[in-house]
Amino acid sequence: MPGLRTAPGPPAFLLLLLLLLLLPAPVPADPGAGWQLNPGSRRAAAAARVALQYRNFKAGSPGGLRALGQVRKATVKNIPDFGHKYYLQFSTEDYRTGENAGSCLATVLYPRKKSPPVVSIKCSHTKDQNEIQEEDNRLYQRIRQQTKPITGSNIPDSYGNIEPALEPAWALAVAGSSSIMWEKSTEDVGYFLAQVKSVKQWKRKDDFIEFDYTVLLHEMPTQEMISCHMRLTWLPGQPLKVKHFCASETHGLKEGSGLGSGSAAGLSEERGDNF
Repeated sequence: MPGLRTAPGPPAFLLLLLLLLLLPAPVPADPGAGWQLNPGSRRAAAAARVALQYRNFKAGSPGGLRALGQVRKATVKNIPDFGHKYYLQFSTEDYRTGENAGSCLATVLYPRKKSPPVVSIKCSHTKDQNEIQEEDNRLYQRIRQQTKPITGSNIPDSYGNIEPALEPAWALAVAGSSSIMWEKSTEDVGYFLAQVKSVKQWKRKDDFIEFDYTVLLHEMPTQEMISCHMRLTWLPGQPLKVKHFCASETHGLKEGSGLGSGSAAGLSEERGDNF
């Protein structure tokens, strides 16, 4: 007796098609999803440095200046219609001594439009705030007690040395130029303070200290040297005031953005109480 034959099943490709139809539709990638960045990468270090430049300027404290130590964690997120936002965790060093100065958490948003990076930063402290204020006051009194206005050039010199009498002017140059470097930075271009080409102190009738600087900024990764004229006024415990304009040898005159910097107009005309 012949065996019973089962009805032929559907072709394999029909089963596969049915299975695909029953599966949930794939979810498109979130355009705002973040991704990990190598903490040792140039972009991670550059973003952390921008955050510190913003902090050094806003703090307005030569005694509290910090340099980048090591980036420990970096994440990037694409913010639709705005740009890339970096989430950073990094250590810092005292700018003068190189000692551990605490850790920072920061975010840096590089806008697609031409404007300064948007920075938010919070840092722990290894140095007591009263100690920092005392350092600022000592530096302030050191400048005020000079019998002649401070002037100088090529700070540091070709051997990396800074004359003790010019150390206060250099510390304020670091704080003030941090404003320029933060404002000019983009996701692809960053800056270091290379040298103070010249500095001149202006005597004032009030308690503020005022300097005119010409500084050289090292642009990375282009390796260009950008010359900037910076006018700075400072009083311990008060916000640092900076106006600047920059010019490169190849690109001509560039004006500051006006966010804490202002333009070249009136830079050399007004002195003293008119700041």
